[in-house]
Amino acid sequence: MEQLTLSIGILAALGSALAGGIFFAFSNFVMKALAQLPFSEGIAAMQSINIVAINPAFMGVFMGTVVLSLCMIGVALFRWNYPSAIFFLAGAVFYIAGSFFVTAFTNVPLNDQLAALSSKDPISEDVWNHYLDRWVMWNHVRGLAATAAALLYIIGIMRVGE
Repeated sequence: MEQLTLSIGILAALGSALAGGIFFAFSNFVMKALAQLPFSEGIAAMQSINIVAINPAFMGVFMGTVVLSLCMIGVALFRWNYPSAIFFLAGAVFYIAGSFFVTAFTNVPLNDQLAALSSKDPISEDVWNHYLDRWVMWNHVRGLAATAAALLYIIGIMRVGE
């Protein structure tokens, strides 16, 4: 059982860290670069990114980590009397709530709004500026949550067997 717990925990930590790194990159330089472009070019670039991002590699990491996090909830509840349980449960909650739910309920609706926008629309510059502010703010939340999840999973892994 410990080997399975370690394996799932390591994969959940890696997935969380990868997702956190992707979110960090977007917050740290991708969105800043897009914001420096003329708004019509920034809109077009982000619309393209949002289409290309739906691919097996990214979705496998992002959604696979949701599945692994759900497994970690089961591990934590099944092994509640072990010191690792609270870290595994907390890691799963951070990833699912802070990365998955924030994506589903804030970033994706913003992406959908942007997808329906034409850069020729007279309000497109205002929509773009609002999008940049809101999307990046929530992306910071996703990045911090995924990074916290990775750290919590690592602490839990270090406590397996205690």
